[in-house]
Amino acid sequence: MRAAVLRGGVVEARTVADPVPGPGQLLVKSLACGICASDLHFMDHLEAGADDDSGMSTYDQDVDIVMGHEYCAEVVGHGPGTERRIPLGTRVSSLPVLATPGGRRIIGQNPESPGGFGELLLLTEAVTRVVVSELPSEIVCVADAISVGWSTASRAQVATREVPLVIGCGAIGLSVIARLRSLGVGPVVAVDFAASRRATALAMGADVVVDPAEGSPYRAWREVAQGVGELMPGLAGCVVFECVGVPGVLDSIIKGCERGTRIFSVGGPPEGDHLHTLTAKRKGLNIQFGGGPSTDHWDEAFEAVCSGALDVRPMLGRTVGLDEVPAALDAARDADGPTRIVVVP
Repeated sequence: MRAAVLRGGVVEARTVADPVPGPGQLLVKSLACGICASDLHFMDHLEAGADDDSGMSTYDQDVDIVMGHEYCAEVVGHGPGTERRIPLGTRVSSLPVLATPGGRRIIGQNPESPGGFGELLLLTEAVTRVVVSELPSEIVCVADAISVGWSTASRAQVATREVPLVIGCGAIGLSVIARLRSLGVGPVVAVDFAASRRATALAMGADVVVDPAEGSPYRAWREVAQGVGELMPGLAGCVVFECVGVPGVLDSIIKGCERGTRIFSVGGPPEGDHLHTLTAKRKGLNIQFGGGPSTDHWDEAFEAVCSGALDVRPMLGRTVGLDEVPAALDAARDADGPTRIVVVP
């Protein structure tokens, strides 16, 4: 098959061996796969893979790795021991985790589990979901990105008198906003330096957007919270969603937010961060760190995207072929670019 292959820190399109489905696995053809910031983190930060003692994410510079974990695919083969409950030719997607004899592997982040930047990949039959939708594969593949913010916003259980503040309007921040809106939570304050990202945040359901270069996000939050307090007497609480993943952002939230703020950090800079924990202690902050979506939340997000209940079109940019993947990865680093560039192998 042809694939955009990562090796030695460089991505190039070339021919590699076809993956062979093992027990309980499906062989599928990649129809569309989104480029995610975690693809960039994976290839840029070898130390992150080295620190992962689970074996799920492994970057070995001396072997071929095919990235891409936000996919819509078509079933083209059944491995041994499968139930064959999904017919050949069916469009599918799944949580990006492959069950192998050696343990679970993140699809697109391990030599044993090639991802959607190739013509073929492997899925675990037990967690594969059928696409019940007429929407294009380029839209369906965004569901995995949506699931992360969807799960975070669901777990936050934002109360009536709490006003959410979303820092960072990439795919995760936008999916947090969309889920909060679907839950009837608001007003939602969203923060990003890029004007294009702020515009997308409004399209996805934010009520107020803030350019932190022009004013304090926390002052803007206080103004919104004051309005909430006038409608519903009582002190409004703050729930911050950190969705940036750049060192220093979480610490700036700790120093700038209100006392008693609940912080959900899903950014996770791979190079680590320094936090003023004493400030967090004095303010009585509650900080919860990320984690991937539960299966239930992934299924909910997948259904919302496939049914059209959640319109993800404002997040989409251009589509590219395999030969264009190296340039598209560089373009994905641009904060002014589209939230999602989609690879169509």
